[in-house]
Amino acid sequence: MKLNIRYNKGMVLQALRYHFISRREIKLLMILVNVFALLAAVLYALKLISPLPFLMSSVLWISMMVAFWIWLPSMIYRKSKTFKDEFTISIEENHFFIETSNGQKTWAWREFSSYYETPGFFHLYFDSKSFFLIPKDVFPEQEQLDSARTIFREHIKKG
Repeated sequence: MKLNIRYNKGMVLQALRYHFISRREIKLLMILVNVFALLAAVLYALKLISPLPFLMSSVLWISMMVAFWIWLPSMIYRKSKTFKDEFTISIEENHFFIETSNGQKTWAWREFSSYYETPGFFHLYFDSKSFFLIPKDVFPEQEQLDSARTIFREHIKKG
């Protein structure tokens, strides 16, 4: 199946947020910062600590959320030419093809390490940091979306 892709900035930013939040190390960091912030709030409410640790935990939490929710996705979007290009992909039983105005590239499914599905995209990972986004809204019919999902499930391990 051939699909024409042109990315929507808002949807790509959301997909990048999913990417960052899905990483194991970022999940762990968020859990630790949230536990620290809650502990500081409880200890401050019980008057066992001064306001400074509570304030520091709040600033840390807000900084982390701004970094993962706004700053990192925006920076990746600005630096990546892929998200501003228009191109055609082909999803076939044994290969994944991409064709741009600059040329074309083919990957066998074994070259992808994993895939991850979010509400708006399929994230096809080459490794933990390199991935390709396929918007779900480019599939003209539900049957094609289901067919692509089946191909991904059969040939790439779920991440």
